[in-house]
Amino acid sequence: MRIKITSVFVKDQEKALQFYTEVLGFQKKMDMPAGDFKWLTVVSPEEPDGVELLLEPNDNEAAKTYQEAIYEQGVPITSFVVDDIHAEYERLKNHNVEFTVEPAETGPVTFAIFDDTCGNLIQISQAR
Repeated sequence: MRIKITSVFVKDQEKALQFYTEVLGFQKKMDMPAGDFKWLTVVSPEEPDGVELLLEPNDNEAAKTYQEAIYEQGVPITSFVVDDIHAEYERLKNHNVEFTVEPAETGPVTFAIFDDTCGNLIQISQAR
């Protein structure tokens, strides 16, 4: 058993695609119609055949409630690994990304949390 696709709920798929590709640096993998929305995934350019992130439209009241509640609690929806968290933090700050937690050390990792502009908090981390 392997993980092939995971997802994050987004308020606007096109805005999310722009943020996840132009700001975070992911690459679009799939973009096909799925009813009123799209099956829209991105991947890491470092692993183009790796795990895909589905930018899932948030068109479900239960999903909206969940997304809003964990955002308000400051809980990240997912986490991405980076090689140099301080360099990535500076790069994202230069793209006007808003961080709710600046790089901080805890246990064996350094992490930071930012707003993806699509209704989610995202954590980035680097093993120490």
